[in-house]
Amino acid sequence: MTARTRRADGAHRVVVTGMGIVSPLGNDLGRVTQALREGTSGVRLMPEWRKIDGLYACLAAPAAPGLDPQVIPRPFRRSMGPQALFAALAARDAVADAGLDEARLCSGTVGVSIGSTMGSPEALTAFFRHLIGSSSLRGIKSTAFLQTMAHTCAANVAILFGITGRLIAPVSACTSGSQGVGAAFEAVRHGLQDAMICGGADEAHFIAAGTFDIVGGASRREDPSATPRPFDADRDGLVVGEGSGVLVLESLEHAAARGARIHAEIVGYATNCDGAHMSQPQQSGSEACMRQALRDAGIAATDVHYINAHATATPIGDSIEASATAAVFGDRVPVSSAKGQTGHTLGACGALETIFTVLMMQQGFIAATRNLDRIDPACGGIQHVQRTRPATIRVALNNNFAFGGVNTSIVLRAFEG
Repeated sequence: MTARTRRADGAHRVVVTGMGIVSPLGNDLGRVTQALREGTSGVRLMPEWRKIDGLYACLAAPAAPGLDPQVIPRPFRRSMGPQALFAALAARDAVADAGLDEARLCSGTVGVSIGSTMGSPEALTAFFRHLIGSSSLRGIKSTAFLQTMAHTCAANVAILFGITGRLIAPVSACTSGSQGVGAAFEAVRHGLQDAMICGGADEAHFIAAGTFDIVGGASRREDPSATPRPFDADRDGLVVGEGSGVLVLESLEHAAARGARIHAEIVGYATNCDGAHMSQPQQSGSEACMRQALRDAGIAATDVHYINAHATATPIGDSIEASATAAVFGDRVPVSSAKGQTGHTLGACGALETIFTVLMMQQGFIAATRNLDRIDPACGGIQHVQRTRPATIRVALNNNFAFGGVNTSIVLRAFEG
């Protein structure tokens, strides 16, 4: 145990040693990196949603083709809805990337922290369609509840790997994934676990699209190439997406002892609540969260080289976020949002966008905000990235915000021994 593996306050340094991904842009890190560079859109028309009366949103960003559910043995797959399956596939790749063996996974020193907005909406819909349609429980599979329970992603991943350490399952809407990463970071930093498998997952479903449609937050465009439009003057709402991002976090001491490859370091995290409104974000809360994360990391705003914005393309959300970001950073730091490419992947977005940020740090570029053609004056005061550019990113901030006034900020740093 040397000074190098500890922070100045004695806490463990926390590093990222594994990453796995299921996303609208691809299901492996190389393909996703290329898509980010090229500004590829994962948005597609969902003609089957036309049958839902009153649903005006007809676009989504489904997981990219090529997934093979069969790699998850059937005894485990039976209790997984789509989102838990996404989490299992991403976790499988993250664990392989980190090189964690079975003995270590089952040792009790490794935990799981994976969030989602709710249990599988597909499984939930099938359950109630059968129950209400027939007024009978007969024919409902015994695994139905296991797919719909709120901690289905975390529990299924833990069972898949035989995890006997702590299990955490944040359920905080669009910050579920970022809280999953943040809770894992804190568990490792304070020595409660040597390593954590963490992140978030969600599935694109008309229930989610309808929820945002009802409150006027979903895009009603029909051209998949033209929406969503984060920070753009012509934005008209979000497009729901799906997937999973899973990271393996370890104490630097633990990672170094086993010779693990290190992708990046997480140096700060904060989460708070606006305490004001269920669906309208407050600048004061998100601004305070960013400042708290910087303090936790022990860095100044001037040390940050890139900000990955939450920016879902909702009229109110984007402008509040831009104002809060400008209050903390001014227009010095490049800012972009991945949601113009991926749509809003809900409980997965915080983890997916953390991975996107690490990939950009590693590969030396900043992905542009897709469809940001005309910056809304209400979203001014920050340095928008409208064209992909080369960049040296040593320190980055990933922000995510959710209904209920929940805010999260994660500070990442390129690893330096």
